[in-house]
Amino acid sequence: MKDCYWRVQSLLAVAMLMIMIPLSSAAAQSPVLASLHQFRISNFRALNSYYQFSVNGDTEKLDEIVDSIKTASGEIKTVTDNSDGMLDKDQLTGLTTEFQKFKDLMKQNITDVRKRGYPDLRLVSEMANQAQTLSKKSAELYATALDNAKMTADSRVESARSAAVLMAQMMAKYSARSNSSVAQTFQGSESEAPLDQQAKEFDTLLAQLKDGRESGALRQSIESISSKWMFIRGSFINYNEKNVPFIIDRYSKGILDELKTAIQLLTTG
Repeated sequence: MKDCYWRVQSLLAVAMLMIMIPLSSAAAQSPVLASLHQFRISNFRALNSYYQFSVNGDTEKLDEIVDSIKTASGEIKTVTDNSDGMLDKDQLTGLTTEFQKFKDLMKQNITDVRKRGYPDLRLVSEMANQAQTLSKKSAELYATALDNAKMTADSRVESARSAAVLMAQMMAKYSARSNSSVAQTFQGSESEAPLDQQAKEFDTLLAQLKDGRESGALRQSIESISSKWMFIRGSFINYNEKNVPFIIDRYSKGILDELKTAIQLLTTG
């Protein structure tokens, strides 16, 4: 009887704890929102690797493309498996359809490089635009899922996620400009802001991320993001000047990794 009493008390305590969890925390920890975010990152990383692959058919870069596409596929599955009440079937089907278009274009562009030794710039441009379409659609579904779940977003988590998407876009765009074989294909639509303006937007998002009291691992992660960003910021601001592409690529990826860590710490802290 006493054991039963304590089990009931434990269950009540857990229930009360769940009630007390802020809605913003629930939003930050939502697997649907997290996967929609990572889906956007993975597609831009695949595009970035393709631009580098297109120069000489580097198998290492091809492996990176495959890994990024595989990750994006896994994120869609997570969204589908956990989206009950947040997204409907038509929305999920639409996202999957657009992703399939991106994968088909990626496959064709890889085949062109492997068979002919150079890309079809028209198809590369179409693939870049499809990556933007996927990112926009994912962002729309993110907002819809957040609204349907009646959750309030955590401002610092959202700043970090926005910064990560922006960095992934910038990295891919810089890679497009740096690789001679695709120099004419400036990643993204013509209406998209140039790299120097995007860099200033990243400044703003980073400042929002830093606007809080942090210590320990989170502080180290944010400081690492800041130091890496200051090292390559000038290259994005002065993107027409001659720089060292592989350094930009390495530090951009380092920032993405640190932003991922910061997001994890913010959502579990």
